Amino acid sequence: MSKSLADYFNKGLSPSAFMAGMTKNKEEFLANYEGFAWPNEEQKEFFESLGNRDDLRCLIISADWCGDALRSVPVVFRAMEAGLVPTEVLIIEENYELLDQHLTLGGRSIPIVLITDTGGYLLGKWGPRPANVQQAMIDFKAANPDREAADYQDNLAETRKEIIRRYGEQSDYAPAILAELQDILSSF
Repeated sequence: MSKSLADYFNKGLSPSAFMAGMTKNKEEFLANYEGFAWPNEEQKEFFESLGNRDDLRCLIISADWCGDALRSVPVVFRAMEAGLVPTEVLIIEENYELLDQHLTLGGRSIPIVLITDTGGYLLGKWGPRPANVQQAMIDFKAANPDREAADYQDNLAETRKEIIRRYGEQSDYAPAILAELQDILSSF
């Protein structure tokens, strides 16, 4: 039986503590955080409307070394801030047992955003990448099932380049992340 996510409340870092304690990618992460702009007024209003609720919590499993987190977590921070949703970052290396309950394509991938109610019941999750970006990894895994194959690492390197290309600039990926989070949050 899985642990209640309430057991993880108040065990993570606040967004500001996470950013202050970063030892890798800090400058780029902060630039993404500070440079965030709402793509449109409708998305901004949706996330601000969450401030009328007091029943949501957000746990983000992440790490400062993660390139996907460098892009997505600042967007998630800004969305949750707008909605006044209490948010904590759980560092992956200290929370493998939780991450193992939320594997992606059978593996450990971050960031994973978990939206819960105040009792710790999981309402929805997002991550580790926007769907259009994640599709490159899905395609790679389908085409390369044998991790021991001679060309596996070369193909993985090419897939990582494609992932970076698909991310593009923040103005490209932020609207996708926000739309996916909005779909999740609108479902409950």
